[in-house]
Amino acid sequence: MQSLCSASRLLRHSSYTLSIRPVITPILPLRRQFTQTTTKRLLPDPINIPIWLNENSHLLQPPINNHCIYRTPTITVMLVGGPNARTDYHINSTPEYFYQYRGSMLLKIVDTDGSFRDITIGEGEMFLLPPNTPHNPVRFADTVGVVLELVRPEGSVDRLRWYCQECGEKVHEASFHCTDLGTQIKEAVNAFKDDKEARTCKKCGTLCDVAPKPK
Repeated sequence: MQSLCSASRLLRHSSYTLSIRPVITPILPLRRQFTQTTTKRLLPDPINIPIWLNENSHLLQPPINNHCIYRTPTITVMLVGGPNARTDYHINSTPEYFYQYRGSMLLKIVDTDGSFRDITIGEGEMFLLPPNTPHNPVRFADTVGVVLELVRPEGSVDRLRWYCQECGEKVHEASFHCTDLGTQIKEAVNAFKDDKEARTCKKCGTLCDVAPKPK
């Protein structure tokens, strides 16, 4: 009887030991793996927008006033200030995301029915612009927005289109495959600004504005 009790106690002790071993065993390798991944920094710190603006607002220059703060293989993130100096309507084959961090902006678009429409995006508001929507972002002094754009697919074409402010006729259109949002739009806008013939409306002869007129 005493042997049976001893065997029973040994079995209970063995079962307890076996039951806790599978729990304890994997902890050490997981802990080592966690330590290895946290000691090597792979991602940058978040960007503090107020600090960035205090140190880098001089980078937000006309005519576009944009600066790319993130570039990845799939997306570009920009901070955009004001006032800008452009009258072109950008046509992009991918969606664009707008968020107003400070102040309001005016997004002038050509709607799906062909009509011209103004969309106000207020401070703290966001707007997702569908692909292939002609749009002219008008930004004002002391305002800052965040814009997210997708990296363009191979073979896609961006267009900048100017309309006559008097009769609404298309005056000029520039097209290119966009690989650098920080420079290419600015170059196309400046080229149009310097080309008086391109700026002249073929229908009514009006010289197209190169910057929004104050109202």
